[in-house]
Amino acid sequence: MAAQAVESAAVTALRSVLHRVRHAAERSGRHADDVRVIAVSKTKPISLIRQVYDTGHRCFGENYVQEFIEKAPQLPKDIDWHFIGHLQSNKAKSLLAAVPNLSMVQGVDNEKIANHLDRAVSSIGRKPLSVMVQVNTSGEISKSGIEPASCVDLVKHVKFSCPNLVFSGLMTIGMPDYTSTPENFKTLSRCRSEICKELGMLEKQCELSMGMSGDFELAIEMGSTNVRIGSTIFGPREYPKKQ
Repeated sequence: MAAQAVESAAVTALRSVLHRVRHAAERSGRHADDVRVIAVSKTKPISLIRQVYDTGHRCFGENYVQEFIEKAPQLPKDIDWHFIGHLQSNKAKSLLAAVPNLSMVQGVDNEKIANHLDRAVSSIGRKPLSVMVQVNTSGEISKSGIEPASCVDLVKHVKFSCPNLVFSGLMTIGMPDYTSTPENFKTLSRCRSEICKELGMLEKQCELSMGMSGDFELAIEMGSTNVRIGSTIFGPREYPKKQ
């Protein structure tokens, strides 16, 4: 009964999140359909993911390759999977091979990983893979992501040198305590403007992935088209205790 109660809580939480997303989108003059809600299920059991899936939600995200590879094959093939965060280049091919329904990698932060993903897509023979370039908008040394000043060059590399990748937009992770979140989001929007001007793209052709459990409504109001919601839906992370 306890497990069932937790799962029911996740479904209730998802409905609340979707309600909040809808109102935040309306406040920014958009429709809720303009915002993709990625339910980030890292450290969570398959049974809990399945509960959320059974409500009709199809977009889920994972952060750890090994966990992702173990979980994804046990879940329905129509899930729209996103890998979020820094991906080590030596794990690109194994991830793509194990998760054929991986629809996007949000976390390309250098040319090396772009090249590895491009070659992996080609060697496996799957359809082109959508990717987002991760930008370090907070300037934290510990955080992955390319510097804002270099994002145009990396986007050019993805678009013109990686024929098996589809550039879909930009992603950022705000400060953990949210103190500089508005400035982080403004920085990502500026990066999009520079990219679109340089490459002759419309802004709607460059998605923005910004906003997590603590700041997704603000992110939507500031133009985000993807929000990555984990703990607000699934509850606190359950990391194994270190020996």
